[in-house]
Amino acid sequence: MSFLLDLGFWEVASYVVTTLALPFAIFIFLFEQRKERDAEDEEAYQLLQDAYNDFLKIVLDNPDLRLRSATSRSDLSADQKERTLIIYEMLIALFERAYIVSYVPNMRGVALRRWHSWDDYMREWCRREDFYYLLPQLLRGEDEDFADYIRALAEQERADKVVHIGHKK
Repeated sequence: MSFLLDLGFWEVASYVVTTLALPFAIFIFLFEQRKERDAEDEEAYQLLQDAYNDFLKIVLDNPDLRLRSATSRSDLSADQKERTLIIYEMLIALFERAYIVSYVPNMRGVALRRWHSWDDYMREWCRREDFYYLLPQLLRGEDEDFADYIRALAEQERADKVVHIGHKK
């Protein structure tokens, strides 16, 4: 036990801690922080997915609006038009929340894969003519970056639709 009183021992021990244990402890801390952040991101993604599934239940509860069909109805009553608008407002609010929570430029890995599912949902809805034409009204007061993003998607989908129609003729 006399080595505990030896100054040389403590000097070597401090070098060992400084060169090995401290960097290892920092690595473990950062690793745990990353795992925590990934778990929080996964939870946020799952909550958003659950909210989208709840939205789809609302769509299913309104089959007369034909919101999941490829073409929109042009013969809607005033009540049906109002319900459609409300449902689309709910959808825009959900898309905006997903954008604010999940989107960052230059994503990679899991974050990018998660975002692609939201991008696909947005593109799918932007292909609907009624949704496309309501976008200016739906985006009033929304986050400007989100509004720019979904407008760009809508224009891409519109251009793709025109190209596809042109090839069919």
